Amino acid sequence: ENKGLGNEVGYYVFDYCPTDELKVREYIENLQRKYNPNLTGYELKVFDIYDILLDYIEKEGFYEACVEFEEKYGMDYLIRSITNLLSPENKNNYLVDYIIQNTPEKAIVFITGVGKIFPFVRSHSILNKLHQVFDRLPVVLFYPGKYDGQTLRLFSEFKDDHYYRAFPLVDNGGVSC
Repeated sequence: ENKGLGNEVGYYVFDYCPTDELKVREYIENLQRKYNPNLTGYELKVFDIYDILLDYIEKEGFYEACVEFEEKYGMDYLIRSITNLLSPENKNNYLVDYIIQNTPEKAIVFITGVGKIFPFVRSHSILNKLHQVFDRLPVVLFYPGKYDGQTLRLFSEFKDDHYYRAFPLVDNGGVSC
């Protein structure tokens, strides 16, 4: 069961210096190659939320509209449009639904692509919505920035709002990036 001693759900944030992005991607790829679900009984499931967003935009035929919106109305309008489309307040959030529908019964979920998807989607929004509907498996958010157990700071600069339900996966000892 995915609960701690205090019945908390197993959500974790692996924060790292944004300059280490390529190293972290390589490490995750190596883990995927080496991880053997036949030995552990669990699958390692990695979701790049940026890739999921791009696939969704193309699948729904929104790509040309996005290009047109940016050219005609500017980047701020495009950001608002995509943010509204993926609003975590909506009952059906495509990113969250995609993760739920594509996660096997026994898995560890890795969420990546946080830096690439900014400013269209904020990490705390995904975590808050996912936390409400998905508590059966551990989830690790790979976060290029800082997480102190309460506040997410993307790229160690942009405050991404408070998120109290996840545990820092590693204590980086306050190392600054």
